[in-house]
This record gives sequence, C-alpha cells and structure tokens, in this order.
Amino acid sequence: MRRKKESTIKGIISFGSYGKAFIKRSDDKEKKIFVSKKNTNRAFPGDKVSLKIKYSQKNHRLEGRVIKVLERKKTHFIGVLEINEKFGFVNITEKNIFTDFYISPENIIGFQEGEKVVVKLLDWPKGNNSPFGKIISSFGKGGMYEAEIKSVLYENKIREKFPKDVLEELKKIEKEEKRSGKRKDLREETTFTIDPISAKDFDDAISFKKKESGGKEIGIHIADVTHYIKPGTALDKEAYKRGTSLYLPDRVVPMLPEKISNGLCSLNPEEEKKTFSFIFELTEEGKIKKGRFEKTLIRSKRRFAYEEVQFIIEKKEKTIPKGISISKKKETVDNDIIEAIHELNKFSKERRKKRKERGSLSFEKKEMEFILSETKEPTEIKIKQNKEANQLVEELMLIANTHAAKYMSEKRKEHPFIYRTHDKPDEQKLSVLKKIIEPMGYFIETKGENVNKQLNDILRQSRGKKEENLIDTLVIRSMSKAEYKTKNIGHYGLSFSHYTHFTSPIRRYSDILAHRIILKATHGGRKERQIELKEKCSHVTEREIISTKTEREGNKLMQIKFLEKIIGEQKKGFISGVTEGGVFVEIIENKCEGFILKKNLGEERFYFNEEKISLEGEKTKKKYSLGDDIEILIRKVDFKKRQAYFALFKKEASSGFEPL
Repeated sequence: MRRKKESTIKGIISFGSYGKAFIKRSDDKEKKIFVSKKNTNRAFPGDKVSLKIKYSQKNHRLEGRVIKVLERKKTHFIGVLEINEKFGFVNITEKNIFTDFYISPENIIGFQEGEKVVVKLLDWPKGNNSPFGKIISSFGKGGMYEAEIKSVLYENKIREKFPKDVLEELKKIEKEEKRSGKRKDLREETTFTIDPISAKDFDDAISFKKKESGGKEIGIHIADVTHYIKPGTALDKEAYKRGTSLYLPDRVVPMLPEKISNGLCSLNPEEEKKTFSFIFELTEEGKIKKGRFEKTLIRSKRRFAYEEVQFIIEKKEKTIPKGISISKKKETVDNDIIEAIHELNKFSKERRKKRKERGSLSFEKKEMEFILSETKEPTEIKIKQNKEANQLVEELMLIANTHAAKYMSEKRKEHPFIYRTHDKPDEQKLSVLKKIIEPMGYFIETKGENVNKQLNDILRQSRGKKEENLIDTLVIRSMSKAEYKTKNIGHYGLSFSHYTHFTSPIRRYSDILAHRIILKATHGGRKERQIELKEKCSHVTEREIISTKTEREGNKLMQIKFLEKIIGEQKKGFISGVTEGGVFVEIIENKCEGFILKKNLGEERFYFNEEKISLEGEKTKKKYSLGDDIEILIRKVDFKKRQAYFALFKKEASSGFEPL
C-alpha cells in the first residue's frame, strides 16, 4: 500500500524499548503505525494522540509523527527524587517512560534525596526536554522493600484503606445479622472447613451425611455475602471497584472490610452462619443426582488445615499429632468427620480421574510460600504441595461451579449470566510452545483434536524434573486467557461445557454477581441487563488481571528481599529464560529467579539465536539454552529495577565478582 500524502488520524500510543512507539487504530485492519522516538512529541504510554501518517518507501511501512496529545491516560507518575543545589528531578521508574520530571525549588521542600515519590504532571512546554512536575507524596527511601511494595500498589491503583462512607456503612451492617430470612436449617449436620493454615477468612464449608436409601448427601456451603452486601451501597461499589482480594507475601488487601471477610461472613467453627449452598445426592455408584441451590444456616464443627486432612488421609488415624495440628496440641477428630473425609476423598479422586480422561489439563505449578518473622522478614521459602487434601476441596468447588453454570444455562435461559470461559489455544501459540519445548525433549502436534491430551502428557512427563515449573508456565502461556463473559463457550482448560465462579464471594466480585443472578432467577427479581452485565464481566476480568500482575510483582520483591540475605551463596539452577541481554536463571531449591547479564557469561561475544532460544559464543560456540543446568552465585539485588543478579559459579575462581 502506498500513501503519497500525509493524512491525520487519532489513536492510542504505546511504547516499546528505547523510546520507539506504535499506534494501532481499532477502525483499521492495517499493521501498527511506527513512531520514532523523535516524533513522539511529549506523549506518554496510553495517551490519545493525533498524528500525521504516511507510507515510508524506504522502510515499507506506515510511519507517523505525533501532532498533539489530545488526552492523557494518566497525570501521576512514580520515580526517585534526585536533588541538585536549587532544584530537583524525579527519575521515573515506570516501564517505557523515557523522561524525567523537573521539580522547581519550592516543590522539593520537605523531601529528601533518593525518596520514591509520586509526581504530578503540571506542564510540558514545547521545546523543553523535561516536563514540569510537583511531588504529591512519598513512599519513603527508594530501593527499600516497603517503599517498593507501596509503589507497586499505587501503580496498579490498589488502595489498602477503605473510604469513610464504607466504614460508616459497616457500623449499620450488624443489623442485617439479626434478619435471617427463610433458610434451611443445617446446623446439626456434620460440617467442616478445610483451608490453608494461614487463612483468616473461610468462605466455603463441606457437609456430609449418609442417606437411609444407601446414598450420600454432600453440601457445599458458601458464605452468603449477598445477604450483607446489597447492590448500590457504598460497600458494594467499593467491592466492585476492587474486584478481588489481593494476596501479597506480607499482607492482604481484601475486597471487603475485615469485619465482613474475617467476621460476619467467615464460616468460623462453632458459629452460626448464613450460607448459600449447593446440596446434592450421591448414588451408591458415585453419580450425582438431585442437586439444588438454597439459602441455609450452618454451624461448622471444626476448622481444618490442609496438612491435618492430609495426615488423616495418609495415616487413616483419628488423632492428629501436635506437630501437625493448627492448635499445636494433640487433637482427636470425631468419627463422623473422619468417615466424611475418607468418603469425600474417594469420591474426589474418582472425579479427578474422569476429568483428566476427558482432557482437563492437569496443572500442578508449584507456588512459593514465604515464611516471615514477626517483623515480616523472609526467613524461608517453602514450595506448596498440591496433595489429596487440596484436590478434595478443589473437586467439590468445581462441582458447585459447574452446576451453578448448568442451572442457569439450562433452566433459567431468560436470565443473562456470568460465565467463567476459557477458549481453546490457537495454533500460533502452540507453534511457539512447540519450538521452545522440543529442544528440551518434549513433543507436540499442534493440529488435531487431541491437543489437550498431548499437553497433559507433557505436563505429566515433566513431573518431578527440574524444569517442571518452567514447563507448566510455558504451557499456561500457550493457552488463551480465562475471562468472564455473558456468552458461554465452555472452559477448555478444565474440559467443562459450563463453568462459572460461585464459591468465593468473600474475595471475588464475580461470585457475588453469580449469587445474585441465581437468587433472582430462582425467587424472582429484575433480570440483569445484557449490556450492563457485559460491562461488569469486562471489569472483573480486568481487575483479576491487575490483581494477578500485582501479586506477581509483590512475590518478586519478596524474593529479592530473601536473596539479599544470602548474597554470595552458590546455588544450582536452570535457565528459565533467554534474551538478547542475558539469561534468566531459576534456583531449583526455592524457585527464586535472577538474571545473568550477557557480558558476564564469558569473555567472548555472545549472540542471541532466536530460533533455538539460546545465546551462543562467537569463538567457542558455547551455548546457553532454555532448560540448561547451571550453577550460579547470588551477586546483588536491585529493588528499584525489581531484579536479582546472578553470576556464573566457577570452581577455579569461586570468590570475588567482576563488576556489573
């Protein structure tokens, strides 16, 4: 395509490395429009701009130059303050922003050199290299964990404190506790919770009883959050804005205030609680029949940690030793609960087996658990194990989620609903996966109907190997992203035709929406408007993405804080990523990741081989490839860059480092 003359368009600008930028128009199917650094004209990432475009005969592409910034995506930025004699600069630490902010003498009063600050854009006069800014607030000394974690929360628009109107509304919430409404009384049932040992809120409980007919009745009881959180209230609006609770290594930023999440709605043992339940009968052959959703009243007889239930499953004993029990005392468990745990485990194992046979992907990506001191210093990193106790709970929650989606899809078609969907992977992503894993000894055909079976085979083959976590990550990246939609397309990863999120309304707003819609469809009420529900689905999907990103960054910072304590130690690892600038290495024992700069791989030049995803030495042909074993020394950490740096371990010269 040729364009002799310039034309003017509008678009959103995004930046890549080194200040180069691109524009992509939603109304144009052509490729991205390239904008050189000199032609970005004071724009920041995400700004709406007008630009002149023309076709470059030399580069065979559309190129543009920004004429005017029409609308700023943001006006507040994060950086580190540098003070000169009479004025200051804030060096922006956010990704893909390639300018600093000038701070006038009167605006640096009260702030110190090196503080991590929020700066507000005041103006950027034409011809000035730097925009003018004003410091709004400080997180503290840059490069320290607390300052960095607070800046991560700010960057992702996550606030820890609840607004005043929410706290005022909380004072009235106690009145709702007295009004139960019509509920099925299940307080005498054998009911218990199973959660992580560190959990503070318990939003799901399980009940079990044998029927005279020979079958069994299983109840999955979920905290009835919608009894307390009414649409349009300050509490509801704030929960919607947050979208989800956020779990960082040293703190939780809850979706709902603690009085609700850890108090009123938490299914604490020996407390009467309001729940919204899915109760079903199980035949002697292990088939589900007669499932129903109803408002209930329960009383949990006991709170279990996963470790306690795992002990009961493995040892088949009723006494939990003090080294495993939550109370740190020897505990004896009632016979009816012991029987329930073994029956439920047997049922869940059979369900899991059948689900895998149908093609449900079996991810067992190992997650870190940071053990913190009283001062919140990381003392140890444990790798969480996904054992039978975890899987028991997981299978029961999957049952409730699938049946909620089926109930709305089949019996209440006239009510728009929120589905948790997951599309099948496209061939291009699978081709990229194939190229990465084949050199590591794993093979896949990207076409055909049995792709999920092949992926499961790959996941199974990597179990127990050093690259297990890497393979899980690579397979996950090859997948489409799960999202919330009003149109049901099923869940590819789980191999379910119907799926939603029903079981965690304390920490996910999507589940609150599901509860409300099911209740309206069952007992009558205004239907959700399709267009409004679509907007809500998009919003909670976006909040989930932001939450996941923030948790990942928080974990990275805590990893760096942990590695800072063991600088100089030797560790075994493997190459978990390869770039033009160097290699990422994951330490096998704790899953912490660091970077080795290319210049520190050896004295020769190394070239990036994109096809083989490796760095190759110019003279020796020494290769550093994805998945390779490698021994490293922990060299230094950089909180500002949120990166740990490693060096190659050389036995003949195991002490001392080259400068970075």
